[in-house]
Order: sequence, then C-alpha cells, then structure tokens
Amino acid sequence: MARRAAGGAPLSARAAAASPLPPRPPFRAPSPCPLLPLLLLLGAARVGALEIQRRFPSPTPTNNFALDGAAGTVYLAAVNRLYQLSGANLSLEAEAAVGPVADSPLCHAPQLPQASCEHPRRLTDNYNKILQLDPGQGLVVVCGSIYQGFCQLRRRGNISAVAVRFPPAAPPAEPVTVFPSMLNVAANHPNASTVGLVLPPAAGTGGSRLLVGATYTGYGSAFFPRNRSLEDHRFENTPEIAIRSLDARGDLAKLFTFDLNPSDDNILKIKQGAKEQHKLGFVRAFLHPPDPPPGAPSYAYLALNSEARAGDKESQARSLLARICLPRGAGGDAKKLTESYIQLGLQCAGGAGRGDLYSRLVSVFPARELLFAVFERPQGSPAARATPAALCAFRFADVQAAIRAARNACFVEPAPDVVAVLDSVVQGTGPACERKRNIQLQPEQLDCGAAHLQHPLSILQPLKATPVFRAPGLSSVAVAMVSNYTVVFLGTVSGRLLKINLNESMQVVSRRVVTVAYGEPVHHVMQFDPADAGYLYLMTSHQMARVKVAACAVHTTCGDCVGAADAYCGWCALETRCTLQQDCANSDQRHFWTSASEGPGRCPAMTVLPAEIDVHQEYPGMILQISGSLPSLSGLEMTCDYGNNIRTVARVPGPAFGHQIAYCNLLPRDRFPPFPPHQDHVIVAMSVRVNGRNIVRANFTIYNCSRIGQVYPHTACTSCLSAQWPCFWCTQQHACVSNQSRCEASPNPASPQDCPQILPSPLAPMPTGSSQSIPVHLANTAFQIEPLSGPLDGGTLLTIRGRNLGRRLSDVAHGVWIGSVACEPLADRYTVSEQIVCATGPAPGAFSDVVTVNASKEGKSRERFSYVLPLVQFLEPDKGPKAGGTRITIHGSDLHVGSELQVLVNDTEPCTELVRSDTSIACTVPEGALPAPVSVCVRFERRGCVRGNLTFQYMQNPVITAISPRRSPVSGGRTITVAGERFHMVQNVSMAVHHIGREPTLCKVLNSTLITCPSPGALSNASALVDFFINGRAYADEVAVAEELLDPEEARRGGRFRLDYLPDPQFSTAKREKWIKHHPGEPLTLVIHKEQDSLGLQSHEYRIKIGQVACDIQIVSDRVIHCSVNESLGTAEGQLPITIQVGNFNQTIATLQLGGSETAIIVSIVICSVLLLLSVVALFVFCTKSRRAERYWQKTLLQMEEMESQIREEIRKGFAELQTDMTDLTKELNRSQGIPFLEYKHFVTRTFFPKCSSLYEERYVLPSQTLNAQGSSTVQETHPLLGEWKIPESCRPNMEEGISLFSSLLNNKHFLIVFVHALEQQKDFAVRDRCSLASLLTIALHGKLEYYTGIMKELLVDLIDASAAKNPKLMLRRTESVVEKMLTNWMSICMYSCLRETVGEPFFLLLCAIKQQINKGSIDAITGKARYTLNEEWLLRENIEAKPRNLNVSFQGCGMDSLSVRAMDTDTLTQVKEKILEAFCKNVPYSQWPRAEDVDLEWFASSTQSYILRDLDDTSVVEDGRKKLNTLAHYKIPEGASLAMSLTDKKDNTLGRVKDLDTEKYFHLVLPTDELAEPKKSHRQSHRKKVLPEIYLTRLLSTKGTLQKFLDDLFKAILSIREDKPPLAVKYFFDFLEEQAEKRGISDPDTLHIWKTNSLPLRFWVNILKNPQFVFDIDKTDHIDACLSVIAQAFIDACSISDLQLGKDSPTNKLLYAKEIPEYRKIVQRYYKQIHDMTPLSEQEMNAHLAEESRKYQNEFNTNVAMAEIYKYAKRYRTQIMTALEANPTARRTQLQHKFEQVVALMEDNIYECYSEA
Repeated sequence: MARRAAGGAPLSARAAAASPLPPRPPFRAPSPCPLLPLLLLLGAARVGALEIQRRFPSPTPTNNFALDGAAGTVYLAAVNRLYQLSGANLSLEAEAAVGPVADSPLCHAPQLPQASCEHPRRLTDNYNKILQLDPGQGLVVVCGSIYQGFCQLRRRGNISAVAVRFPPAAPPAEPVTVFPSMLNVAANHPNASTVGLVLPPAAGTGGSRLLVGATYTGYGSAFFPRNRSLEDHRFENTPEIAIRSLDARGDLAKLFTFDLNPSDDNILKIKQGAKEQHKLGFVRAFLHPPDPPPGAPSYAYLALNSEARAGDKESQARSLLARICLPRGAGGDAKKLTESYIQLGLQCAGGAGRGDLYSRLVSVFPARELLFAVFERPQGSPAARATPAALCAFRFADVQAAIRAARNACFVEPAPDVVAVLDSVVQGTGPACERKRNIQLQPEQLDCGAAHLQHPLSILQPLKATPVFRAPGLSSVAVAMVSNYTVVFLGTVSGRLLKINLNESMQVVSRRVVTVAYGEPVHHVMQFDPADAGYLYLMTSHQMARVKVAACAVHTTCGDCVGAADAYCGWCALETRCTLQQDCANSDQRHFWTSASEGPGRCPAMTVLPAEIDVHQEYPGMILQISGSLPSLSGLEMTCDYGNNIRTVARVPGPAFGHQIAYCNLLPRDRFPPFPPHQDHVIVAMSVRVNGRNIVRANFTIYNCSRIGQVYPHTACTSCLSAQWPCFWCTQQHACVSNQSRCEASPNPASPQDCPQILPSPLAPMPTGSSQSIPVHLANTAFQIEPLSGPLDGGTLLTIRGRNLGRRLSDVAHGVWIGSVACEPLADRYTVSEQIVCATGPAPGAFSDVVTVNASKEGKSRERFSYVLPLVQFLEPDKGPKAGGTRITIHGSDLHVGSELQVLVNDTEPCTELVRSDTSIACTVPEGALPAPVSVCVRFERRGCVRGNLTFQYMQNPVITAISPRRSPVSGGRTITVAGERFHMVQNVSMAVHHIGREPTLCKVLNSTLITCPSPGALSNASALVDFFINGRAYADEVAVAEELLDPEEARRGGRFRLDYLPDPQFSTAKREKWIKHHPGEPLTLVIHKEQDSLGLQSHEYRIKIGQVACDIQIVSDRVIHCSVNESLGTAEGQLPITIQVGNFNQTIATLQLGGSETAIIVSIVICSVLLLLSVVALFVFCTKSRRAERYWQKTLLQMEEMESQIREEIRKGFAELQTDMTDLTKELNRSQGIPFLEYKHFVTRTFFPKCSSLYEERYVLPSQTLNAQGSSTVQETHPLLGEWKIPESCRPNMEEGISLFSSLLNNKHFLIVFVHALEQQKDFAVRDRCSLASLLTIALHGKLEYYTGIMKELLVDLIDASAAKNPKLMLRRTESVVEKMLTNWMSICMYSCLRETVGEPFFLLLCAIKQQINKGSIDAITGKARYTLNEEWLLRENIEAKPRNLNVSFQGCGMDSLSVRAMDTDTLTQVKEKILEAFCKNVPYSQWPRAEDVDLEWFASSTQSYILRDLDDTSVVEDGRKKLNTLAHYKIPEGASLAMSLTDKKDNTLGRVKDLDTEKYFHLVLPTDELAEPKKSHRQSHRKKVLPEIYLTRLLSTKGTLQKFLDDLFKAILSIREDKPPLAVKYFFDFLEEQAEKRGISDPDTLHIWKTNSLPLRFWVNILKNPQFVFDIDKTDHIDACLSVIAQAFIDACSISDLQLGKDSPTNKLLYAKEIPEYRKIVQRYYKQIHDMTPLSEQEMNAHLAEESRKYQNEFNTNVAMAEIYKYAKRYRTQIMTALEANPTARRTQLQHKFEQVVALMEDNIYECYSEA
C-alpha cells in the first residue's frame, strides 16, 4: 500500500502538499531509563485541549501495539524488536530482538524440517504483522513477516520469553507433524497488510481462536519476488481470511490449523484466477459488541479495501465491511467461516458528485451504535497538498438491516441487483442466489446464514454516509461518547492529533490539534486506556505516545473552560479550576461541576449592591447577588476578599441554588484604597472566598463628589452636574457635594446648562487704554420638534427645543401633550429652559396635532406631530447565502416614522447598515447559522415587531471551484473566469491579491456558475494567493477551513487559489521601426512582433488601435500578431499612434504617418528606378567576383550542418542509452541494498574534518585491507572520535575528573564565548586551528544542540557587528573564524535528514549518470582525459574511435558468479578490471570492493589456451620511445569473450597507479606531444592536426545535454520544500539573519540575499556537491571531481545576484550552463521566498527540534576525546585565557578563572605524560 502498510508495515509520510505545518511543541525530557539509554520519557506537551503525557521512542519503525488493561502494560512491536512498557509512564520493562534473520521469500520456513531451499537466504528485517493479547491463556500472539509469516506465542507479563515453542524444540511423546499452512499465518512482505483478532473459544474447544486477514503476496502479486522461479509457497498455504486454532494448552498438532471440526477448513481464499480483481488490503479487525451479554449475538468485523486494478483508470478502490458470526455464549454452535461471511461496501461521499467521493478506507473505530471511519480520496499523481480525507459515521443498526434485507433478497425474494454470491471464493457454494421453497428463515439465519444456504455473500449497494469532517492527510480515528458530545480523535500523516467535538447533530463545535511527532504519520489504530479512559494510546512511525484526552488546566477562567466546548472539561466551582469531571470533588452532585453543554451562561457571576458608594456615607453592609452554577453556600465558611489581605465576614441566609443572596461587611473606611490623581473615583475588586478559594468576583466603585472641583477647577459646576454620580452643586459654598441638604437655601443649578457661564460674542476692536461695556448674549432658539411622526404604539423620543421650557423637570413633568396624548419627559435628557425629550404615549388611532408645553406659560409647536400606522408588505431578495452580506429591501408604507428603528432576523440578530425612506428600508442581513428560512420583522421604538409574514431563506454558501487562467500580467486587467456554484445569490463580488496586489477589482456575475473578474494589478512579479469577497464577506471554503485547522500559519480566509504574476508582454513592429508610413485609401496590414512570455494570451485578449480606429486581429501566434484596418484612416496628413492593449497594460509601439502627394510618389518611383539600375550593375560585379567564395561557403555550411546533425544524434542516442541504464540502475537500487549512504557518524567526521583539523590525518590512516572469501574487503573507520579514549589506566581517574570539570566549563556560556574570543585574538591561532576548534566544539556539544545554537548565534552577532562596520556583503564569504566553521557544522547536522531523504537519490543518480556517460567513450588512463566530460581541461581532443565489447566474466565475489560486462576496446586492462568490479560489486559499498591491483584477469582464448592480461608485458608496443599500455584491442579480444577474474596471491605493485606513470616513458591513447605543435610529423599526422582541437568542444554540449535531466532533478530537490518535512533550521537561521539586518538598518535586499547564499548554498550544498564521498561510500575519481566542479560552479552562479558578463573569451565552465543559469536563479529566489513566507519558529519550537536531532544520534561520538583535544588549545593559550577571564566582569563574578585553574591543575601533570605512555 502506498500510504502505509496496514497491519504492521512501517509508516511513511504521504506525498503532500500544504501545506507548512503547525509548530511542534517543546518537549522536556526526564532522565533516561537505565534499562535503555535511547528511552526518553518526554514531559507533557500541551496544545489547546490535548496533552502528550509520555513518549517512548523506537530506534526502528514501529508496526503494532496492544494494551493489557488489567496488568497496566503496553506491548509495542517494531521492526526487529518487541517492547513491554509500563502503561502509566511508558518506561521499558522488557524487550526482545526478533530480527534480522537469514530468510528468503522463495523458501519455506526453516521450522519445516522436511523442506529444503536452493535459493540464497539473505539477512531480512522482521516487520511485525500481528500483535494480539490472549489474556485467557496468558499469551501474547506475535506474528512477523519473516519465515513466510511465522507466529510465536510469547508470555504475557514478560515479552522476552517464549511461552509455547512451536514447532516444539524437542520431540514430544508423539511427534508433531508440521505443515506449511500452520506456519504461513501473516503476510510475508513489509508492505502487505495483515490484521489479527483473538476470538473467544468455540463450543467444545478449550482454547482461543485467531482470526487473521492477510493480503495475498504469492505469485502474480506485486509482492512476489521477480525471478525466474515460479515456485510459490503462499497460494496453497495462506488464505486471505482464516480462523485458526490458538489452543496452546491442548494438542499442539492442531495449533494454528484451520480445523473447526475434523471435516471443515475455516478459511476464505480467493481463487487464483480472480486474485487480480480482488486485491484485498486489510485495515482492522474488531468485535462488536465487544462484551455482549450471555446469549446475545456477537460478531467479528473486518474492515478492508478492494484495491484498484493497476492500469485501469476507471478502477477505484472499494471500501468494504465484512461480518462473521461468532458462537452465542460458551455453548453456542460455531459456524464455518464462509457460511456467515457477508460483506457490504462503505461509501463516504459529499454532494458534489464523483469528485467528492472518498473511496479508500484508512481507519475505523467502533463506538457504541456507530462505526466511525476515515476515508481518503486517492489521487492519480502526487499533489501539492496531502491526500484529501474525510470522516464518516455509519450505524451498526443500518448494517444489520442491510444484511437481513440482503439474505432475504437472496433466498426468499431473489433480487440480483441487491446481493450476489461471491463465486471468486474457493470455499463458496455456488454462482447465484436462488429461492428456497417452503423455507422460513429464522432471525439467526437472516443474521448468520446456514450451511444449506448459498455463501459467502456480497451486498451490491454500498452503505452511504456524508462526511462529518474533512481535512487533508487523516490517517487514524478513535471516538469516545462523553455527556452529550461525541469526541473524535484524528491522527494525521504529518504527526498531528486532532480532537473535534461533535454535538448531537454531528456538527463540529470545537477543534484542537497537537503535534505528537513532527513529520511522522500516526498509525491507523488508536486505543483508549482500558483502565483509564482519560488517556489515549497512539503510535507514530518511530514513537509510542500516551495522550491525555483533555488538558483542562490550560483554561483559567470559567468562561474559557466552558466556552472551549470540550466535552471532557468543566468548571469545578468550589475549586475554581477547569477539570475533568472525575477530578472535581462532589462532581456527581448538581452545581459543583459545570459542563461544556451548559454553556458559559451558567458560569458563576456576582452583582454588588450598591454598585456605587459615596465615600462620605456610612453603609451597614453590601448585598451580593450570586448567580450561575454554584452549590448552596449556606453554612460554609465565607469571607469577602478585597485584596491586600483585607477580608470581611460574609454570610448566606439560607440554602438556595441558581440565585443566591449573600451579605458582606464593607471594608473599613481606613482601608479604602486611595483615589488616583486627577480622578474622582476608584474601582475596587472584591471576591467571595469559600474554603480558602475565591470562587466569584465583581467590582464596585467608591466616588467622592468633593474631588470634582479639584480635578476640574475651571469647569467645577458643569463637571459636577455632569458627573455619573449623584452630585449637587452648592453655589454659595462653590462646592460639589453628594448630599443636597448640605447646600444653603439659595437657588442652586439643577443641570450643567444652569451653571454660571458666559457665552462667546464678537467684539469690535478698540484702542488701548479705553473702556467699553461688553454685552453678554444668551442663546435663543425657536420652539421646534423632532421627529414629526411616530407609530401608534408610542415610544417615540420626541425632542422639543426652544426657550422658557421650565426651570426644573417638575415644571414640565406633566405638561407636554400631543393633542390629548401625553408625552412623558425623560429626566436624564432634560435641559433646563432649552430642551425637553419625552416619550410619546400610545394613540387610539392615526391623527395629527401640534405639541403643547405647559411650563410657566403654555406654548405650542409650529409643526404638527403625526401618529401613523407603518405597514410592511414584502422584501426582496428573499434568499441569500448563510455567510450573510445580502442587501435586502423591505417595501411598505410610512416606514420613516419614529426615532428608532430595528430590522431583526430570526427575532434576535439585527440587520446592519440601515437606510430608510417613506416606502422602503434597506439593510444588510447578518450571518446565518444554518441553511434554513428565518423570519424578518421591523421593530419601531423597541416596541412590537411588525412582521407582515416576511421570510428570508438562508441558503448554502456559493462555492468557488476553479479560476482560469491562473496567470496575469503585472499591470492586471486580464479577465479571470471564476467557476463554481450558487452564484445567483451573489449581489456583488470583488477580487483581491495578497501582499503584492494593488486595489481590489469588481467582478461581474454572468450566471449561477460563472463570474468574470479583471485581475488586480500587482507590485511585483510573483505568485500570490487570491481572495474573493462575496457580498462584502471574505470567501472561504471547507477545505481551507480544514487546512486552517492543520496549518493555521498558512491558511488565511480559505484562499486556495493562486495567481501567478508575470511581466507585462512586450511588443514591437516587425522591423522594430518607430515610424510607419501609410498612404490614405490603401489597405493597411500590421505585423507586430511579440516577445516570448508564459501568459498564454488568447487572440480576443489583445486590443490594437491606430488612433481611435480598431485594427482587426487576423492571426495570433506565440511570436507574431497580424491585424488589418479595412476602413479609411482619413486623407489629411497626420500622425496616429499604434497602441496595443492587454488588460490594463498599454504600449505604444510605433507612430503611423499618413499622407504623401502624387508628386512625391512619382519622385519616389524615379529615385527607386535609378537605384535599382545601379544595384543591378553592382550585383553583377559582386556575383562575378564572389562565385568562388560562395562555393567555399556552401561547402563549409554543409560540413557545419553535418557536424550539427552528428552532435544532435549523439546527444539523442547518448541520452536514450543513459536513460535506459539509469532506469536499470534505479531498479537495481530498489532491489538491492539501495544507495550506499555513509552512516551519520562517518558523514560528520568526513564533513567536520576534511583538511583543517589536526585529526584529519588520523581519519584517513586506514589499516591494511584484508580480503574475505567473497573478494570484498572490510574497512574499519579509525577516527579517534569514534573509538575509545586510549589513555593508561593509571592516569584515567584524574583525567576523567579534569575532563568532566572542563566539560562543565564549556557548558557555561560566558566561559565558552570568552574562550573562543581569546583564542581568535592570538596571531598564531591559524585558520586550520580555528576550523579544528569549531569542529571539536561541535562534537563535544553534539548532545546539547540547543546550547550550541545559542553560542553560535552570540558569536555570529559579534561577527555581524564587525562586518557591518566594514563591508556587510563580505560576511560569511569565507571560513576564517571559529563561528563560521561552527555554522558550517550546524548546517550539516540540521540538513542531514534532508540530504538523505530528499537530495540523496537524485545526487547519487547524477553521479552514476556522469560515470556511465564518461565510460561510454575512450578515457586516457594516464592523463585521465575522456571523450565525454563537462570540464574542458579534461576533454580528450582527439577523434579516437572506440568500439564496445561485451565480455562474459566469471568472478567468485560480491555474491555473484558470472556476468556480462560492457567495456571499450580502447580500455586498458586496469580499466577493464575496474568496470568488472563495478558490475559485480554494484550492490556493495565501495569500501568493501577489492582493488584492481588485488585481482588477476585471465582470458580463455580457447579450451586449451589462456592468457593473464596486464597493462604492460612483453607484447607492449613502443611508439616514439614510449611504451603504450595494453588494451583489449591490443590483445584482439573478440565480442563475447570469456574471462575469469580471481584474487591474486601477491599484489602487483610494479606499476603503481597508472595515472602516476611517467609520461616520458608510457602513454595510453594520446602521446603528450599530440596536443603541442611539433614540426616533425608525418604528412598524415600534419593533415590531421589541421582540424582545430576546439572542434571537439561540442562534446561538452553532448555530455551536458545527456546529463541535463539528472542535474535539473538534483537542483530541484535541493531548492524545494517538502510540506511534510519543511526545513526548520533554514527558516530559523534566515529569520535570524533578517532580524540582525533589521536591527542594524540594513535594508538592501542584495545584502540579505548574499548572507543567505553564503550561509546555506555555498557553505553546505557546494561542499556536498564537490565531495560526494562525504555522503556516499563511493569512489570519486579525479575526472568525476572535475565534472562536479563545473556543476558546483553552475550552482554558485545560480545563487549569485550579479549578472554574468560572458563573452567569447569566457571559460567554458561558465559558458556551458549560461543558458540555464537565469532559470536556476528563479528557482533559488522562489526557494528563498518560500522560506520567508513560512511561519516563524519560536525558540521553544526550534529547541524541541534540536533536542530531537540530538536524541537521534546520541552516543555516536566519544566526547572525551574531543574535550581532550580542546584542552590542548586551552593549555597552549592558558595565560591569554586567564587574562581574558579576569577582564570579564561576569567571569570574575562567577569565578570562572578559578575553575579553569582547577582544570589545569588536574590535567597538567597527567595529560602529556599519559598521552606519551599511550
């Protein structure tokens, strides 16, 4: 299976898209378990409502797990390993190794003694297929992929012990006969699925039974080995489904047999001819109900897929659910498996047709009466995002009804379209259903069938369900029913766990997500802890995790807790915390624990009376109104807590629930909090404290009216009477008081308008010193009313403005009338003498009258106020999307009346943006909850709502499915067609572009499925997300919402559509002239040249105008546009611009010049005639003189065309041959051990210590190679960092103590930074020493990469500061400091997984392609120059013809006997040996190959004659005094010759390395003088030298063209981002560089580009490209090294921002890829932008990632050796380091210099002495 191997194969991440991923939470690792150093019990990681409690890492891929609830044990099966873990903390209790073993899929299991095997057995990994617990017998059933799917019975409680040996190790009293069918239980291939289930004992048996479903892996399947043998041990011995005996206490002869009784086999096996159509992939087996009551039916279910047929595009996977009946109770009769077997399809599909069908089952989970299942929609090609998936739920009752109806349709009333007999099964009864006469089927027969009824059956119509939830990349499901919620846990292929809460309507009410293991797919089976359902166990590809189902403690308030809608969490009122129900005391009683279903409205709340307290008034106490879900507080110890340890006594009179009244003493006056400056009040927070906890809180206010005058001295009176407190102004005292009785009897103002104030008035200018009386003017307004009408129900706020409207409210309290209807003045809106606001009373009918005010005298308004009856009639439109935004208009009469108007939707939600007139109201409807009709009414004056039977229908939102085209010129304006559904409800729509877009554009709705939008203009050429706004609401679809859940940093408003902005098209006239002459009256045809672009414009998108006249476009091609003008352009002379328009882009390409009289035409004709005559004469003379030159030119042209044809043919053939060879190579990689990657530790040592470390020489001093019997050699790495710390035992204690103390010092940030800076300041501390120190520090701190990263960043900041002051663009250009080498090492560590998983394969294929291409031509063994190369200096500039020779070679080495090897007749014998060794040892790492000098090559010329072939012997030819090396052509070895190669007893070192031979004595293909001009040559040689050697440079192009695809694949792999494994380290470091640049004001984008290029491509990738031996165990020849230099130079040029200045004198190394460099640069820039657009990583997330990297490779290096090497530098510069430590204040404060002295004291007398002894 492509996505995962069901039933135990290792999990692999699915090809995905999208989408960047949620950040990984930080982990805290406790101390490792002493039983297993790799075991890290990681601390809790919380996200939202989930908590990762424990993790157990597995060094090999995990396969299965099983839970023992009674014992509290978890059993985990991984590749080659079994673990027994404690359930609570996942600590290791026991483990067992079960692989690898010597095995072959073509051989019987070795437990079958009577079977032999002639096929070779190879070391094979054991993938677990079945891990099931049999508690009744105390067994754990373990089945693996080795030995044809062999099973073991291990001991429950001790997984390392085998409980029952089968077959028995020693012969019992009666020998047990073992058959293959008893051994071949599970699938024998890692990727083939297997499921198992332990069943209760059948009637009359004493042991359990094992139900097994296994994918067929025999002959004809994709899993069967591809060899010449047709022998297959699987078909006859392994059925697809079987029930096997598991009675370990009974007769072992029947163990794992199919026998239900002596006559029946309990199996279901597909016929051989039908296996292609029935490829079964099993997902899960389960019992339902799991624990049935006695006598109740119980069934075993199998969830499986019938996979799509290969090569059939219409074929799709089908999801199936099969059911098998189990015996009812202990005495029930057992049935044959096929009798009760029945299967039906499961279909999960939405309503959007076949495109919304999820056809492949991924995971299932039974939960009470429902079966939850995750389906995926397989895609034909890898998509940018993860595979779409959906969750569906099926009712078991529907399954039961479908099964009963199917059996009824088969036997009682046959219906061929309902059910069919599975005639593809070997054990089936017949081909078709038939009616059984005179038979009445009993309920049990309808459920389980019978022996006399046809079986097995298949229901033809699938059981259908619509998706409950959609999200990409779902891989597993587990479900729990909690309260009124269904809680669904969903694993993903990216290592995340989703938790969604569904209400009773199966609607999602909340969602949470947590990262379990970044980038590791979650296994498709998850299980709840049987002992504590509050925990969920799940498994990723390399981890076992125990997850707490809810992390309620993250919610600190009741609103957050209950509002989170988490079914598990609720508010524990008296403990004031969010908990699981079982964690809250007395939670089984009412009001102690508030669940999410009760809603936030039930949270405890409190109101304080009075809410405002006068600081000068005495209060006996405070009344507390407590509401919400709280138990009765009566009788409990209560206080009121005011903070600052101030508490007063509180009490509750009696028991009450829901609404309780409490009484509390006010805090003492001397403890009142001080008033803030410039404020007249202070807010006090108080809480009710019960049993030592503050359970509910509220605020009240203490105010002081006397402070108002101090706070507002210039407006004391106005501010006093305007205050929100009941304050009064005393005119005589000029004071603001809270008690009016304290004022004297004189009149005091009652409102701010009554306060003494002078209104401004204009004054005329007056001379200085004069006096003038200033009149005071008061405002005088007319008596007027507003509004002029209102509804009959009253309630209209009528505003009356004028003068003499009373001196106080009591003057007008009952004096305002509208005719005979009273209008009640409002006290808070009354303005003395100037304004009255009153509420109109209800009127008996419609009328109109003036308003009368009776104050000191009666006054009447000028206008009349009218009582009218508003009516509503209808609204339009009456439907719209539930997202809201639809603009509706309500029609009626008298709708303008009153002072306040509301339009309510569904009686609760207000309509917004109201605009009304006499006859209509327009407003915007809000968002709807569901697609359903809702009522609409109009409310006047907050009284009754006028309905008029208005109804608005909420519909499903419009859906956008595609946009086309997806490209636009940067100027915009291109018509974008938007396709979708339900556009008839769209009133307005606009289109906007993220980040780079200019103003949004308005779109046009064409019909219900099409919209056209002009593309917005853009600021730059880039790809950007597109947003649509429908009816003013941002459009979002379900897929985007799901992605937002999974990757919230990427998904914004559901914009899954992108628009690629490209440069505007460029046009010119055909001859690029700027002026075009045209005579009026003549037809005009324009030929317009168009520059090549990628916009894909159509002909209708061009608009060409000449002046204002359109030019009709006739022809449009990629490069040329033809248009013509048929109408007259006018006769007057003039100039008209020629303009071409594409969207918003306009370009004037030329000017058309009109005019020219007939005289001018005649003059032009005469001049042309004269010129023509002169031209004819000149042409005649020219032709006569140049006839010979033309003949020579034609001959040369013919030669060039012939050469070009030869080059083209050479490239085509070479690429075809190479592609065939590389295809074969890829197949070989898949069949063999794969790519020869070096182990991580060797990668690190080769990368860290290439040339600059003092350990470099030691690294490459290898012991002498000893050849084994197979001819391979074993090479042991001798790098000191990988071995033991070799010191004498007498010195070890002191040195280990000193190194330990020195290690603690290096782990002190201040010491390490001072240490590095002190060493770098020394002049004799060379670059070599700096690199060595950096690499040693990296090794020493490898286990603490977080700390190492922090040190590196601090040192980089210092480097950036130094570079910014000089030339910032030169930073990181070279490796001249310690931190630069540290950065190189850090990148190497962080990018290793990307190198191995993503880049490794294309890089290795490129190396193989280079080698094979070089080997296809002649190679000079001495100079190394070859016919085919990429490097001009290594080009063989001779036309030496080489013919291939296919040789039949025998060699007993590397696991093969004989092969046909292809060589060239110009190859030396050493070259032939190397090609033979490569052919035989291609699946063996190069370090294990024999060398060419270790073997002899013998040619059998006949049955009696043989020759030992050597490069030099007595037959060697001598030319010009030099010996020519022998070749195959020299020995005249024919095609198909037989050769034998064998290991030599004594190595022939007479020649040494061929390429080191003296060129004065020896040569191979070319004499050294061939490439120099020598006068003494034969005539033939001289003639040959007339051909310029540069003519052979075309071979560089031939080689380049052949290798181009492989190079492109490599560059794309390097410069691409995998969504499942984004480059976190690159993102983190690039963000760091951008942050440093911003801090220093460096805004030049080129500088940032250079920094990024110097830190990653040039610092890491170029180093890897030039040195493949750092990554692979291969032989890098000098010639391959030269080719890689050219490729590395091309990569460097691609990352550069400077333009390449190339010319004819430029080196070919740069010219060769000059054409591709611009395209590569775009890829680099896109890569940098994608990194920039990734969501930033927090320090915690990066630290978690680095900790994971440290964990992967812990204990790989001997850090003591690295510490000892670092100490040598410390000893050398001891004085300088001490000086630097004493000068550093932090070092002095922490006494680091004294600690350093202790290290020196411990080490000084020992290290050199001990090393000398060692």
